[in-house]
Amino acid sequence: MTQAAAYDVAIIGGGIAGAGAGAMLCGDRRCLLLEAEDQPGHHSTGRSAAVFILNYGNAPIWALTRASESYLVSPPEDISEHTLLSPRGHLALAEESGRAQFDALLGESQGLDPVTPESAVARVPIVKQDSIFAAAYEADARDIDINGLHQGWLRKFKRSGGEVCTKARVTRLAHKNGLWEIETGAGAFQAETIVNAAGAWADKVAEMAGLAPVGLTPMRRSIAVIPAPEGHDVMAWPLVSDVEERWYMKPDAGHLFVSPADEDPVEPHDVYPDDMVLAEGVHRFETATSVEVTRVLRSWAGLRTFASDRTPVVGFDPAAENFFWLAGQGGYGIQTSPAMAQVAAALIMGQPTSDIVSDETISALSPARFRT
Repeated sequence: MTQAAAYDVAIIGGGIAGAGAGAMLCGDRRCLLLEAEDQPGHHSTGRSAAVFILNYGNAPIWALTRASESYLVSPPEDISEHTLLSPRGHLALAEESGRAQFDALLGESQGLDPVTPESAVARVPIVKQDSIFAAAYEADARDIDINGLHQGWLRKFKRSGGEVCTKARVTRLAHKNGLWEIETGAGAFQAETIVNAAGAWADKVAEMAGLAPVGLTPMRRSIAVIPAPEGHDVMAWPLVSDVEERWYMKPDAGHLFVSPADEDPVEPHDVYPDDMVLAEGVHRFETATSVEVTRVLRSWAGLRTFASDRTPVVGFDPAAENFFWLAGQGGYGIQTSPAMAQVAAALIMGQPTSDIVSDETISALSPARFRT
């Protein structure tokens, strides 16, 4: 393979994390984006049903989500000419078995207000009122224009001089003479800094670099698309979730997404739904609503990759020179991506991060927590 000229930064992974970091870095650094598939965003980014929910995840996720809100509401003109958020709402339901989870959710959340079972049914008429022990509503939950954000970042990256190389799965990494040597299916490259934004494959990339994995676990999340119930206009309905995370439902393009909210550990691969898992989730949805699902229009699955503490891994690895982690976003990667991209760019360029998130959040994200 012919050796290419050295880059300042090589980003491994062209999903929402890698594209965002590249858009923030390019112009200040000579950047290369390496994507294993035919096009960026083939795996988790392209299969997300993401909603912007302020009350989702742990404390670092909340901080990153809140720090991302203004960017998504009013993105820079070179990313999008319109807002990337649109109204949706989130209705959280609890059966009596979910009393503890419901109380914990309300105790921790902001902007999530208790509502009566009657009010819940008024918002989503298919919900069975007698199945509701408690309910709460978050008006500020919004849909995210995922494609608009991802493609906007890729356009900015290319306009700023960044180079995108597809079908470039990394096969070998070595650090020599202050540079990372990167062998891929599309050729060999060199870079001063590597950004490991490889999603479910991030631990595999670290091992190629001679590093111990941080313990990332890819987990399958499945979706069934069903027709809207006859006689109902579903587009104004909110996202509906079970506080015990046994199912959720989201309107989309006149249909309903129904998920078993599964988190089954799997090896990183081009994942497909498990029919039995999907059927169980659809059954739980049927039990909580008046809908009998007689037809599934299509289904798919994606990977959500978590560290053991369910907090993303963002920062330089103390065990290697210029090896930067940007992984483990779990199910929060889209809604936190603007802040994570800004944090990643600032850390790589040696700039302050205190105007983005607190030092406590930066510490919680650091891969150093796995190197003690």
